[in-house]
Amino acid sequence: MEIKIGTPQILKILNILSWIIFIGLCVEAGMYLFNGIYTMTINSYNARFLNLLDLYNYSPSFYIQEICFISIVAILKSIMFYLIVKMLHEKKLNIEQPFTPETGRFISYLSYLAFGIGLFSFWAFKFNNWLVSNGVKLPTLESLNLEGHNIWIFMAIVMFVIGQIFKRGIEIQSEIDLTI
Repeated sequence: MEIKIGTPQILKILNILSWIIFIGLCVEAGMYLFNGIYTMTINSYNARFLNLLDLYNYSPSFYIQEICFISIVAILKSIMFYLIVKMLHEKKLNIEQPFTPETGRFISYLSYLAFGIGLFSFWAFKFNNWLVSNGVKLPTLESLNLEGHNIWIFMAIVMFVIGQIFKRGIEIQSEIDLTI
């Protein structure tokens, strides 16, 4: 007995997984923002939630900067998955003719978001290294979800190249449509 899974079934599974990841990323981004605001306005001891109490005691402005890095990266990841969910939910992905302007824009936006995540992760990496060299105890980048800046930048470049290929494919597709 052969089990055959087609592209529509895979896209449905990816749609469900994308929704789950999108909701998780939204909760994560909201948690970082809420904890940062709560720590700065109500209870400064709340900085221990992300193991950033030492940083808060060293300098509250550096704590705010660290929370901004964490929040921006989480928000950009959420936006990335929002675009994926939107693309899969609205069924704008045409398998028979993939070279559409919507698909080209989708790939371009993903590359820009991946580049932004990589850029802010790299900035946070440099900032954390500078803080550690000044004697501040910080949790690892992995525990703050700021790791992998080089992977994100690599992914952005790959997505940008694919976006340019799609852009050329869209141009060829429109030329073919005009000649017919």
